[in-house]
Amino acid sequence: MNVSVFGLGYVGCVSLGCLAKNGHRVIGVDVSVTKVNQINNGLPTIIEKDIDVLIKEQHDAGLISATIDFEEAILNSEISIIAVGTPSTEHGHLNLDYVFHVAKNFGEILSQKTEFHIIAIRSTVMPGTAAKFATIIEEISGKKRDVDFAVLSNPEFLREGTSVKDYFNPPITLIGSEHEEAAKKLASIYANLPGEIVITQTNVSEIMKYINNTFHALKISFANEIGNICSSLNIDSHTVMDIFSKDTVLNISDYYLKPGFAYGGSCLPKDLKGLETLAHDNYVQVPVINSIGKSNEGQVRRAVQIILNTKKRKLGFLGLSFKAGTDDLRNSPAVSLIETLLGKGLDIVIYDRNVSISKLTGTNKEYIDRHIPHLSRLLVDDIDNVIENSELIVVNNNEKEYETALTDIRKNIYIVDMVRMSGLQKKDFYIGINW
Repeated sequence: MNVSVFGLGYVGCVSLGCLAKNGHRVIGVDVSVTKVNQINNGLPTIIEKDIDVLIKEQHDAGLISATIDFEEAILNSEISIIAVGTPSTEHGHLNLDYVFHVAKNFGEILSQKTEFHIIAIRSTVMPGTAAKFATIIEEISGKKRDVDFAVLSNPEFLREGTSVKDYFNPPITLIGSEHEEAAKKLASIYANLPGEIVITQTNVSEIMKYINNTFHALKISFANEIGNICSSLNIDSHTVMDIFSKDTVLNISDYYLKPGFAYGGSCLPKDLKGLETLAHDNYVQVPVINSIGKSNEGQVRRAVQIILNTKKRKLGFLGLSFKAGTDDLRNSPAVSLIETLLGKGLDIVIYDRNVSISKLTGTNKEYIDRHIPHLSRLLVDDIDNVIENSELIVVNNNEKEYETALTDIRKNIYIVDMVRMSGLQKKDFYIGINW
């Protein structure tokens, strides 16, 4: 099937490669000429496990291409996937300008098209977005929704760092639509993936990403608070939570139920705030949900205090992104921690092989420019140099490279571990954030 993907960030780039891998001919669309050129040269637009091999392979097979031309993509595809960014505003609402800008383009171009066209919104959006998207198209094109075209909800549940694996192994594939035939046709592009394909009402599908990610955010904060209590009583918090997680009937999953550092990234903070704002706008009291972000901020303050209590002033950070295997710095708790410690006059150097100043673009660059504008002076490319010249090492990401380097060191050095690296816990001057 011919598919177009609008937006070549994390979700778009992964969708492009994976759809092609499943045999579809896919054209990516983006306003960034740089991203379009990368795809057309067989290069991914993101740093992500396996995506580089996938994009090159499918580019060489002639199944993927990219363009800045909306018309070319829409007229030459049967299904269009919308994967543009939906960042938060300062008040917690979603900025849907990019989504509705795309809708206007569809309105102008679909007026020329006689075949029925399916548009699947994969971006994280508020309930009612698909309906408004369809209204914009109707007003501009003169076409009728569910007669000439259909706008469906098709949220992604991909984790940065494992998104390719997650794409090919979804627990469910969710489609929201009131148009039965359009839903079936969209479902067909996911037919060879494991997991149930769930077709539901559009607004139900639109809200599910918020429900899922708010629950994930809740699980992380809950486990961290348990870890903090256990730490104060000299109880092994991971033993406690390992036992808790054995109940797979009621406790569901142990993936997020591991005490550690604060959560970050582009999804959990944004979707939590989105659900809080949605409740507020509808006069619904949600005291537990409103407490999650405060608990997460408390985890950063806890890390600050642990580090300050050591009286060490020369710090080395291993990992800057919000999790291993990605270059995403948005809402990274390490960024918040470093920003606070710099304000207290501590000397800091940072090593993260996934993060390159020269490659920072878009929201990643904007976030760093706001929080650590002089990041280039702090980043170094030699992990041994960081360890040798620091009095205290903060391990922020669970990268094997970090564990190997720290396991081999001979000098006594403070290690503050945010991720519980098993090979480090018997070292002198080792501190786990809540174990």
